[in-house]
Amino acid sequence: MALRTDRDELLAAWRALSGPAGADGWRTIQVAHGGPCPLLAGRRFPGNEEALLVGLDSARVPSAELLPQGKGFTVIRVEFGGKDPERTWIALCRQSQGSLDLFALMAEDVVAILDTLRNADGERLVRVFLARIRAWQEFMRRGDDGILSPEAEVGLYGELVTLQALIDAGLSPAVAVEAWQGPLGGIQDFSLGTGAIEVKSTVSPSGFPAKVGSLDQLDDSLIAPIFLAGVRLALSPAGRTLPELIAGTRTVLRLESLALATFDSRLIDAGFLDVKATTYTRRFSVLATRLLSVSDNFPRLTRANVAMEIRAARYDLDLDLVKDSDAGISDALEQLGVI
Repeated sequence: MALRTDRDELLAAWRALSGPAGADGWRTIQVAHGGPCPLLAGRRFPGNEEALLVGLDSARVPSAELLPQGKGFTVIRVEFGGKDPERTWIALCRQSQGSLDLFALMAEDVVAILDTLRNADGERLVRVFLARIRAWQEFMRRGDDGILSPEAEVGLYGELVTLQALIDAGLSPAVAVEAWQGPLGGIQDFSLGTGAIEVKSTVSPSGFPAKVGSLDQLDDSLIAPIFLAGVRLALSPAGRTLPELIAGTRTVLRLESLALATFDSRLIDAGFLDVKATTYTRRFSVLATRLLSVSDNFPRLTRANVAMEIRAARYDLDLDLVKDSDAGISDALEQLGVI
């Protein structure tokens, strides 16, 4: 039987475990078999909180203060009184103020991501598990409805087009996905080698408006080289939706389980949830892409060329008015020192 389990199974298991509080401790039911690690649905008493417990062989777990704690959930290490002394148990627990539906969605997602890591050792499972929980932590912190704004949808689409272009140009899929820092709040969207690539996307039919988020984003005195990728999109019945583009990227990554797990976590960091995929119905075609070298006379605001009294700035740049020639992705990756 596959490890994968769904929300209905988890909810049924938690209902079966519910009951009057007894002594402090755990009630558990195994909810999946055959994967890289045992999984238990559980309830912790006396609080009667729902939990998903993950059993890991020979794995080091961070100290309690370093484990993720989010809005409506907590992560703890569990001791089972000498049972399975070689196995470390980590529990993802719902807190009383947390939504059960959202917690079940998060638990289902954690099960699914662990299912992809069939040959991973305990250390890797811990890293992926905690990265996934931290992605959900960031998602819950935003407190939105789980649907990207139209502008954010276009931005994510452009970053994924760039990610695929990097892989097509010969960059290792694992390296490309790890370099994708935009969803983690990186100053630039991709951190590669000695420098970075920042991605701007538009569906505007006239001009190419690009919003620059800070004085540091295009400052090559801080990190070099910097390239700016401009991805021009158009709404088109012949195009692909955002979920279809994501599905295509997952197909590219299917043979690299850790890269796929990291990619899926980045999507949650970016605010995309598979359960909301049907809400993204717009189809985009890629009309053109440009990759510009940010140096010398490139038009930008940096700390070096604005008055010292200006501490921060955001500004709009029209890439159609930038006459620099395309740097070419292969040349850019060579300058970045990654191929």
